[in-house]
Amino acid sequence: MNKWVERFSLKGRRALVTGASKGIGAEICAVFADAGADIVAVARDPEGLAEVAETVRAEGRDCMTIEADLATPDGPVTAARQALDAHGTIDILVNSAGIARVAPATALTLEDWDQTMAVNLRAPFLMAQALAPAMIGQRWGKIVNISSQTGVIALDDHAAYASSKGGLNALTQSLCVEWARHNIQVNAICPTVILTPMGRKVWVPGEKTDALLGSLPLSRFGEPVEVADMALYLASPAAELVNGAIVMIDGGYTSV
Repeated sequence: MNKWVERFSLKGRRALVTGASKGIGAEICAVFADAGADIVAVARDPEGLAEVAETVRAEGRDCMTIEADLATPDGPVTAARQALDAHGTIDILVNSAGIARVAPATALTLEDWDQTMAVNLRAPFLMAQALAPAMIGQRWGKIVNISSQTGVIALDDHAAYASSKGGLNALTQSLCVEWARHNIQVNAICPTVILTPMGRKVWVPGEKTDALLGSLPLSRFGEPVEVADMALYLASPAAELVNGAIVMIDGGYTSV
């Protein structure tokens, strides 16, 4: 194997990916399996999980699937416990599950707010909290949080979503400070609009979408594999020095 391939290889590693049944999470499972990792795929949708498991196994890798509702306090903890009971430790955690409640701030309900915080912020914390002790014990771990451009620069009608992702960025750096001494790297990826099923639903063609595209120097939205490739880098040995980073994948939006 070429040395550069070894630096980006996940051979011998096991990765738990939330939101794994579709979109960015499913793409991360596929890319990580291609790089040699075994996968624990966590999501609510059993049919989507079955498809992801088939993709992973086609790469010759193992795939454990766990159905879990990450909006509940018990969901992340129970899923993490199942993974640890089966495997002993998880080397890489990717918190990819997320929801968006897009509405003017005056129209957001308490349920909208609480659900967004539960899935986008509380669940990543609970999952990391549950998996970190085993990472600390082996003195090796990677945590990649899928955040958002909106957690850095606000957009209209995204008060709950932006707040949750801004909180996720702060959590990323807090965990970095606490766990770096144990050789655990914690980083966040902040994409612009990614053309997942959720992204296509929110950013339909029209004046609002055209205005955002006009603000992107690259003049296009992203594809799930582009986020998955960055997640692969952050999860690989090539990124051992990268810690506490809030990585923008935004087509240049935050450079303007």
